[in-house]
This record gives sequence, C-alpha cells and structure tokens, in this order.
Amino acid sequence: MTTSTLKNKSIKEKHQGIATLLAFSLLPLSGFATDIYIPSLPTMAATIHVSDIQVQLTLSLFLISYGVSQLFIGSVLDSFGRYQITLVSLVIFAIASVVIANTQNIYIIYLMRIIHGLTVGAIIVAKRAYFVDMYSGSQLKHYLSLFSIIWSTGPIVAPFIGGYLQTSFGWESNFYFLALFAVVVVVLELIFSGETLEHSMDFDVKKITRIYVDMIKTTSFTLGIIMLGLAYCMVMIYNMTGPFIIEHHFKLSPVIAGYSSLVLGFAWMVGGFIGKATINKPFFKRVVVNLGLQLLFVIAMFISLGLISNLYSLIFFAFIIHVGAGFTFNNYFTYCLGKFPKNAGIAGGLTGGINYVIVSFLSYGIINFIPAKDERNLSYSYFILIMLSVLIMYLVFRANRKTSTLEH
Repeated sequence: MTTSTLKNKSIKEKHQGIATLLAFSLLPLSGFATDIYIPSLPTMAATIHVSDIQVQLTLSLFLISYGVSQLFIGSVLDSFGRYQITLVSLVIFAIASVVIANTQNIYIIYLMRIIHGLTVGAIIVAKRAYFVDMYSGSQLKHYLSLFSIIWSTGPIVAPFIGGYLQTSFGWESNFYFLALFAVVVVVLELIFSGETLEHSMDFDVKKITRIYVDMIKTTSFTLGIIMLGLAYCMVMIYNMTGPFIIEHHFKLSPVIAGYSSLVLGFAWMVGGFIGKATINKPFFKRVVVNLGLQLLFVIAMFISLGLISNLYSLIFFAFIIHVGAGFTFNNYFTYCLGKFPKNAGIAGGLTGGINYVIVSFLSYGIINFIPAKDERNLSYSYFILIMLSVLIMYLVFRANRKTSTLEH
C-alpha cells in the first residue's frame, strides 16, 4: 500500500468490531513493554556484565521517553492522522525489540528503549483518540470506563508471561515476543483498520503552547499530576527492585518473581475498582483515608521486619500499599482530566506525560539512594513516597480552599 492509500483508507463497517478490539489490545502495550522483562532484570545484568542499577535504567529511559512523547504527540495526531503514525510506530517498535534481543551492548539497549518509549507513546495516544473518533454518547462513556481496567492487564499478565519465557528461553525471548506481537498487530491493522480522523486541525505551535502553559499554571492540576506520579512510583519502585529481592535475597526463581508481579498488578487493579466504586464519596475525605491506611501499613511493615521477613510478608504488605496506590491514581486521574473538559485531549497527554517523567526520575533516584537489597529497603522507599503524598495532598487541599475562597 502507498502512503496516500493508507491515509485515505477508512474502516469498513463490517470490520469496526475487530478494529475496536485491535485498539483495546494496544492499550496495555506500555505495561507490557516495561513489565514483561521485569523477572529477567537480574539475568540481563549478569549476562551482559553490567550492574543492577545500569539494567534498571532501561526502565527509567523507557518511562522518560514515553512520558515526553505523550506531551506533544496528541497535537501531531490531530494534524496528520492516527493510522499511518500507528503503523510506522509499530514497525519501528518491532525492529527495536529485535535489536535489543541481539545485542550485548547496554548503550544500544538504552537507545532502543528510548525508541520504545517514543513509539509506544504515539500508539497509545492514537488508540485513545480512536474511540473518541468512532463513538459518542453513552457508548463512548462505556468504552472510556474500560480504559484503566484494560490497561491494568499489562502489568498483571506481562510479568507472568515474562517469568516463563525467561526460564524456558532466556531474557532475549521477552523482546522477541514484543516484536512478534507488534508485527501481528500491523498485519491485522492493514486488513481491518483504517484512518479515523475526519477533520484535521492546523498545527499551531503558539496556540498549543499557550494551552499547555495555562494548564501547568493551575496549581491544583499540577499538584494532582505529582500525586499521580507518586502513586505510580510505588509500583515502579517494586518493579525495579522486587525481582532482585526475590531472586537474590530470597534465592527464588524468575517464575516466582513473575507470579509476585502478577499478584501486585492485580492489587493495582483492585485499587482502581475501589476508586471507581467510591467515586460519589467526598473526594478529599476518601483520599485522606486511603493515605492514612497506606501509612499505617508501611509502619506495620517496619515493625514486622523484626519478627518475620519472607516472600509472603513482602507480598502481603506490598499488595495493600499497591491497592492504595491504584486507588489514589484512579481518583487523581479523573480529578486532573476533569479540570479542563474543553481541552481533554491535551490535558490527558499532559497528565500522562508529566506523570511518567516524574515516575522515571523519582524511581531511579530512590533506588540509587536506597538500593534493591531486601524488604527493609523496599519499606523505606514506600515510606518516603507515602510521606511525600501526604505533603502534596495537603498542598492540593490548600490550593482548592484558596480557589473556592476567591470564587466566593
């Protein structure tokens, strides 16, 4: 197919259901791209002869580039269309995955992971836009409500698959799996999908920049994004340290590390469900109660270390804290997007982009300060993030109270 053919290719009515399933199948790609090789991190470090912190940086570089790409890609997709950019991104993603599987050079892996982040950002934002292009009203609301649930399947399923691939075929098989997935989706997209953007907009940099600046200057919005970053950072800290604790400290297999990540991915989903179920409760009251429970359990985690320290105690406390993190994320994601209903697309890109940049820098900084050694160090990391969340929550409360005072 030529470029002009792809640009004009629309979805046939009989293929719309399959095209929608394809869009849903790509939403968890960011989780898959990070979590599938989490059980392999210790083996990767040993095989390519680099330190733990160097191989952990591959996660941070993905998150930074994924976050940055979301900041600007929405405007590009609105101007130049979704379909071609999605296809090209999938092909580049597949090539980068094969390159990683065939190199022992950590710096080439770094570069490919940056490319992963940029391409996944384009794919995810394009597929979010697909639903807005194709559906409206109650049907659109129904599909949007499934986003966080579908996304959660990545962190749940990916480490489980990765643990078995690592044990059976080695760490490289994780990246071959990602490449194969991307290639299969490209073929299916060419057969069943097409361009969904009906009216493109002019790429006006000044106008777009002005909207971004106005959003960032809104204190409660910016602090809300920081809360999102702190919540997801709790998950990412475990992802970067958990396999080393389980495989080095507890002397267990990558499969066990994969199962453990699966359980904690489920914890994040449970937190999201609880957040959705309590959506009509007073916002600040439910978030304060959640932070209080997280603080209580991380203190209990400290105390328990003097009595017991094994895989079960680690997963128990991490599970509760991750449920709380999922709850916070669900509430604040809705909070941030609801701030600017007229610019929901840009608000979503800005929210997701800044969130991932915060997570990448903060998680990498914490594991440098508190290395992945044992359950005690993990509890210290959780405690720092929860206390920062309490501080930011207080500042959000003050910003909202100040705004409501000015309005009256």
